Amino acid sequence: MKTFKGSGVALVTPFHTDGSIDFAALKALVTLQIQGGTDFLVVQGTTGESPTLSQDEKRLVLDTVLEVNNGQLPVVYGVGGNNTLALEPLLKNIPSGVDGILSVSPYYNKPIQKGIVAHFKMVASLTDLPIILYNVPGRTGSNMSIETTLELAELPNVVAVKEASGNMEQIMDIIRQRKSGFGVLSGDDNLTMPLIAAGADGVISVVANAFPERFSQMVHASMSKDLELAKQAHYDLFCVTKMFFEEGNPGGVKVALAARGLMQETMRMPLHPVSEGLRSRIQAETARILTSASIK
Repeated sequence: MKTFKGSGVALVTPFHTDGSIDFAALKALVTLQIQGGTDFLVVQGTTGESPTLSQDEKRLVLDTVLEVNNGQLPVVYGVGGNNTLALEPLLKNIPSGVDGILSVSPYYNKPIQKGIVAHFKMVASLTDLPIILYNVPGRTGSNMSIETTLELAELPNVVAVKEASGNMEQIMDIIRQRKSGFGVLSGDDNLTMPLIAAGADGVISVVANAFPERFSQMVHASMSKDLELAKQAHYDLFCVTKMFFEEGNPGGVKVALAARGLMQETMRMPLHPVSEGLRSRIQAETARILTSASIK
């Protein structure tokens, strides 16, 4: 069973100004990640604006990523929702080349913990692919408890959790009590270094879209216990990371990607472009990071 460690990136979906998908920009982004030190790719997570894409569009995005990647990095595909039974046809139609599934805890209808367990047991029964659980209570409206995560970790194809609760004690308790081989991935970029120091296995990152070179350097230094280099890279990205989330994701990171000449800032409604003041600050910080790290 494949495991997922190191610097993963939750890929954005580039759009033209008319809102159509910019596949040329997507190909350039995947190439940047491969060349920039990213360890695995995540397609159609929240950062990819998955709620605004049709199933056909999601498949076209996935197929494009698989084509460019050509087996170089593991590829994880986002398949989740709050209608458990509706996931069966999606999970039964995953193309070859996908190495794992990222599946978010059910959102909006706020199931109790037993409901979350039942949901993921059904998801796990519908695919042989490795599954990464995704706990993000700020978006789902409910938290996957430590006990729920550890119970689900006993399922043979549940291999990791992306923990975006922001609760360091909760995440460290999962790390402390997990069975051998179960991965814990940070879901918050600015908590990645301290979580790896506490025993986490990596991250699924937003920031790595724009700065894969520097971000993967931070992750790899953290994992190899090169604390000085890890701290230097962590604090180099610290301020821009906060900026990226000031007015919602992925508006901020798309400003930085546009500044690198990779794509337009365009997002689909209901997401809205960032303010001019924030845009200027992100552009200035992007220029500083690219210059200080000698990134082209």
